[in-house]
Amino acid sequence: MTADHGGGAGGAGPAQVGWVAEALRVHERREQEERQERRGSPQPLPGTVREELVLERIDRARRSRPRIKEDRITMSHGAGGKATQTLIEAMFLSEFSNPLLEPLEDAARLRIGGARLALTTDSFVVSPLFFPGGDIGDLAVNGTVNDLATSGATPLYLSAGFILEEGFEVAELARIVASMKQAAQAAAVQIVTGDTKVVERGKGDGCYINTAGVGAIEHDLDLGVANARPGDAIIVSGPIGDHGVTIMLARGELDIEADVISDTAPLNGLVAGLLAATSGVRALRDATRGGVATILNEIAKSAGVGVMVSENDIPVRTEVRGASELLGIDPMYVACEGRLVAVTAPEAADQALAALRAHPLGASAAVIGHVTADPPGLVQLKTAFGGTRIVDLLVGDPLPRIC
Repeated sequence: MTADHGGGAGGAGPAQVGWVAEALRVHERREQEERQERRGSPQPLPGTVREELVLERIDRARRSRPRIKEDRITMSHGAGGKATQTLIEAMFLSEFSNPLLEPLEDAARLRIGGARLALTTDSFVVSPLFFPGGDIGDLAVNGTVNDLATSGATPLYLSAGFILEEGFEVAELARIVASMKQAAQAAAVQIVTGDTKVVERGKGDGCYINTAGVGAIEHDLDLGVANARPGDAIIVSGPIGDHGVTIMLARGELDIEADVISDTAPLNGLVAGLLAATSGVRALRDATRGGVATILNEIAKSAGVGVMVSENDIPVRTEVRGASELLGIDPMYVACEGRLVAVTAPEAADQALAALRAHPLGASAAVIGHVTADPPGLVQLKTAFGGTRIVDLLVGDPLPRIC
């Protein structure tokens, strides 16, 4: 190997060049020894060192104790990504920790007497309040119904709390309430209690809605992302990203037109058909904030497994994909409000897929990947170009206030 070390008065002489080369050799030898000690295995083949070091760093970061670094709450803390998980685990879970909360599922499963119940709560701050395919009213009902349904419960009763800003138009409130009524009827649930608060003009954003829901669990399945096992199939119930892209375009801040509407819908009928068709369902999640990518990471983290999905198998509408590319975002991270992700035992995948496709909301259901043994805690995507990349959690959300 030759190199030009000249270059004028500041050039290095032969002695200096030899010293530098020796120092580099010593540094590289020490790095190799340290890597071998950390892995406890022989030096990997050339070309794999960088990947293993990256995986090691990610694993160490994920096993570290969550800590909120910011002095003040930011929008990222409500986006469903890494910042949200850190806030939940470092603040709320550390203070409220108990066996019912610790699974961090979308609904708590309770036993009262001989009955098994699911309890969930959610708040809705979507902007704008009205958008193609829905509004904050039916979104509030459907979102709560779906959290109950994907916990394996039959949704029964909801509460509705309204936080209204002074000056909000009564006609718009009436429109929202009528939408909630229709959504509740469609989902076969009742709104049985509620609350109303009004804040001063400028202290709110028109209307926020908080809901809680109760449902009955009438089967013996113990659904949860921690149940995922290597070999399990991962299924998505339909095209992803419709809701988030619809909200972003409805804000009118971008000069982009696309024929896209929100997928907001109640999933309890779809889930009931799925659970009736097979007992091999391990977990269900509705892919809201953070999209499908966040759900996959929750599976990998909770179960201590790997996840491998194929980009070519993930259903995305052409209009959503095009709008996402223009916005510079990945549909994998875009929220849905009428789609679920299911983890099933390998032998149950065909039955589950058939049951989903038999329902109008699951007509485009697809197996998008499988659970793997390694690397634990990581989600990988086989790209359309034949490569593989890591699908990590985002810190925040490219589309804030979508629900």
